[in-house]
Amino acid sequence: MFQPLTVAIGLRYLRAKRRNHFISFISLISMAGIAVGVAILITVISVMNGFEKELRERILGMVSHATVSTWDRSFSDWPDLIERAREHPDVIGAAPFVESMTLLKGRGVEGALVRGVDPALESDVSELADQMVVGSLAALDDERWQVVLGVELAAMLGVGPGDPVTIFAPEIRATAAGVVPQVRRFTVAGVFEAGVHEFDAGLAVIHWRDAQALFRLGDDISGVRLAFEDLFRARSIALELADELPGFYRVRDWTQQHANWFRAVQMEKTVMFIILSLIIVVAAFNIISTLVMLVTDKQADIAILKTMGLSPGGVMVVFIVQGMMIGVIGTLLGALGGTLLALNVQDIVAGLESLLNTEFLSADIYYISDLPSDLHSGDVVRFSLLALALSLISTLYPAWRAGRTRPAEALRYE
Repeated sequence: MFQPLTVAIGLRYLRAKRRNHFISFISLISMAGIAVGVAILITVISVMNGFEKELRERILGMVSHATVSTWDRSFSDWPDLIERAREHPDVIGAAPFVESMTLLKGRGVEGALVRGVDPALESDVSELADQMVVGSLAALDDERWQVVLGVELAAMLGVGPGDPVTIFAPEIRATAAGVVPQVRRFTVAGVFEAGVHEFDAGLAVIHWRDAQALFRLGDDISGVRLAFEDLFRARSIALELADELPGFYRVRDWTQQHANWFRAVQMEKTVMFIILSLIIVVAAFNIISTLVMLVTDKQADIAILKTMGLSPGGVMVVFIVQGMMIGVIGTLLGALGGTLLALNVQDIVAGLESLLNTEFLSADIYYISDLPSDLHSGDVVRFSLLALALSLISTLYPAWRAGRTRPAEALRYE
């Protein structure tokens, strides 16, 4: 069926003649529509991949890959878990932590999460030490009762390095004057900026030994934070480590701790894919229009080919080839253009901002002030195959209609 003759005829019909310039114009529009659709789809999804990657890196800069904690009892056997974790080949870091929601009072009063960490081990499970803008995380080791605040939390409390901050523990104690909350005055040793509002405005970090004393835990902790070589295997490895200990433990990985954020990004990517795919669908409908008009215009040629022995299947191949060539050329142009746009979108946006003297993503409003892009070769292949499949489907009806042409009726008025 797929003879060189049918392919040659299909390719020849792509070239315009005097009487069918309009058909050729519609073909160019279809080709351009597919190219634009594929290019936009690749570029937009790459930008959304970039936002997801940037968001993941910023969250994982403050959150460990997984945490292991107890449900309703003290975590007294945590040294065994840390020892087993360090022996595991896929674990790159393990550190104890103490956490509790409480109130902080400086010049103002704000609620925040107080996290006790080991400064010597924290760099193994997070990037907090690299996100310090004032002071250093190591200062927590220098002297007791030191605290490091998120930049927005420090601003809301109205404090800076060297200022006192009072932390109220959720426990209460009975005194001769009555029941009073457990409080401790800390000194601000530094300020960090993670670039995520949840942490910058709601996290205070102290030494884990100070947290044990403040929350009256004795030698117990809230849990163990773990980091792995492969963050996508975090939950399975953490479960494996927890199963080796007696009793029941709660295991949470980074996808569960911030599931809403990643689900929202994934939903947006899916919706954008569906919406932008409609551009390719519209271009595919143009291919149908082009081939239907061409079949009508070439009735006499089809009749002559059939009288010369060309089978209905061969006639179908002629028009499938023409429609697919429109799709192939449009897809190749779109894939090339989309790849170039995705790789250079930051420079292009910067040039437009300079040209228009405006800022699309203001650093005062958005935590991600540039336009990140993360091009995946799998996305390029997937979108290209989608465009080619829609192009092929669009050729079937006009080609089938051409194959049913009856030579006698087509040549009656010629």
